[in-house]
Parts: sequence; C-alpha cells; structure tokens
Amino acid sequence: MRRMDREQFFGRLASLDDEHLKKALWNLYWRGTAPMRERIEAEVDPDQQDRRPHGLREPADPKLVLGDVRDFVALARSGAYLAGDRRVSPKERTRWRFTFQRLVTDAQDALRAEDAAAGETAVAALIDLASEMRDHDYFRSDDPVEAARFVVSDAAALLWGKLLEQYGFAGFAERAAPQFIRWESRYGWTRRGFGRVREKERSLARVLGQMLRIPDAWTSFADRYLDALDQVARDDLARPDRGWRSADWDREQRTTALAEWHLLLLRRLADAAAEDRLDRLTRHPALGGPELAFLQARLAHQRGDVSSARSLVHEGLQRVPGHAGLLDFATEIDAPLPSRAQQIVNERATLASGTGSLAAQQASLREA
Repeated sequence: MRRMDREQFFGRLASLDDEHLKKALWNLYWRGTAPMRERIEAEVDPDQQDRRPHGLREPADPKLVLGDVRDFVALARSGAYLAGDRRVSPKERTRWRFTFQRLVTDAQDALRAEDAAAGETAVAALIDLASEMRDHDYFRSDDPVEAARFVVSDAAALLWGKLLEQYGFAGFAERAAPQFIRWESRYGWTRRGFGRVREKERSLARVLGQMLRIPDAWTSFADRYLDALDQVARDDLARPDRGWRSADWDREQRTTALAEWHLLLLRRLADAAAEDRLDRLTRHPALGGPELAFLQARLAHQRGDVSSARSLVHEGLQRVPGHAGLLDFATEIDAPLPSRAQQIVNERATLASGTGSLAAQQASLREA
C-alpha cells in the first residue's frame, strides 16, 4: 500500500490554510467509516478525550477471565457439554467452540496486563484442556481442537515468551518444564491429523529449541526438565490405581511424545560438561519403552560403544519390530535383527522394488 510517511504528510499540510484543513477533515469525517467518525469526534470534543471509541473492545479483567476459564474447563471435564446438564443450555452446547475461542482471546489479552499471573494461569488451563480433548470426549465434535481453531503450539509459544519476559530464564524454565511434559505430543493435538489447524502446528520441542539460543540455556533447561521428570515419577508412585492404563503404558506414551526433545538434548549436551545429564535422562524411572531403548542406543553409539548400541537396538526391535527409527539405526550400525524385524525389512524392500518396477514400466509406456 502506497502512502506518505509522517514527514511527507505534515509537509503537505503546511501548504494548506485553516479552511482547507477543515474541509479535508470534514470530508474524512462525513465519508469515513463509523470507527473513523468516532475517532475524529474523540479528537475534536475534549469531553471525549478519555473515552475509547465504541468500535474497540475494552480489555477484560484478568481475574474475571480466569474465573470464566476455570468454570468452562470444570464444566467440560464434568461432561456438562455432552449430557443434559442444566448448568449448560442446549444452545451453549452447540456453540461451545465460540465460547472456547472467546476465552482464548481474553486469556491471551490478559497476558498483556501489568500483573500477568491470572492470564498465565488461564492460558495454561486452556492448553491443558486442549491437550485432553484429543483423547477425551468433552464436546460433541469428532475433532474438537480442529473445530475450535486452537493451535496449541502457538499458544504455548506465546505463554512461554511471556514467562521468559516476566520471570527471567530461571523462572521461565521452572514453570515451562512441567508444562512441556504435560503438553508435548508427537503427532499434534488434532484427532484426525489433518486440516488447517494441523498445518499450523509444530512440536513443542521445536518451540523450546528456538528459545534456547546458547549452550548454557540448554544445560539449565535440561536440569529443570529432569527435575520435572522426577516429580512425574513421584506422582506415578503416588497413584497406583490406574484403571486399564498400566504404569508401563504411561511411561511408554510419555517417552514417545518426548522423543524429538530427547534427540535434541542428545545432540546439544553430548561431548560437553553437561553430558552427565544424558546418563540421568536415559535411566530415568519416568521413561520407558522402545523409544527409551532407541535413545540409549544412540547415546552408546555416540560414545563409541557399538556393541551396547547393537544390543539395545536388538532388544527394542524384539518389542516393536516395525519401529522405523530402530530399523534405520540398526542398518546404520549393522545390528543383528530379530526374525520378525528382518521379515518386515524384506517385505518393505519387496514393496519398494515393486513400486520402482511399476514406475519404470509407466515411464517406458510414456516414452513409447
């Protein structure tokens, strides 16, 4: 858009007398939009100097926003938006996504308040709810995160940026590390895995990686991350009744979600003074499953212990013979494959060969 800068604009105005200035302002006022007229009225009427134009929304009170968010989250978790609960009207049940979007906007606005604590809590509560919406039916929607147009990674980046600004790096790391463990998802937060929201999502490991700009920041955040994992392990021990979910299942799911982050730590902390954190990470009781075996194998290989790396890869493939990362790494380090894993490799090679032959035949037909 072509327009004059401030200096050019005032230069043009200098050549006009009062009558011409009034005429220009009148044309702008009379032919302009309603918000434009309200802005001009506020400028020419001293009594309106302290009033906001009607077209601009007053920022909501952060404490009221937090109360609304807590009520909404509690109602959703209680099933009030699904069943015939009198606390939620039938109309509100069908409009839940608009309520969610309004609360997201209000909570993010509250982050800009001088005291952002209420806004921080409200945004975190909404991200918690969105993280649960992928696996829990709180609303009548086949993909609630997509329906709400809520990009979890963008909201987390905004919140963490505010935490860093408000509390410095130490305070940010202490607050963000447990949130990261709760929220990270390997495959995003939508149920179907495609759509406009999914296209905008990025892993929280990438969000954090862009915020940790120097080696010391990686070490400091890794310390807080390990402390947060310690708390997760204590919480796991404190709740033995899990229903159908076993402790091993929880550990495997958690490790799968955090796999990208662990590989980033492996690259950033290896061969450094902070390498002892990797030993603590690969033996942590809050983690488990084939992804942990993969991480242990990568670390062993990085340290030159090829025999242990091959053994760990073999062990992991016995449990999950089709694990793509383990199969690729087994090929890289020439690790022996369990029989089922070898069968999968052969099947994939046959399929790839057949696809290649078909492509070659199609190319020959086109040339002919």
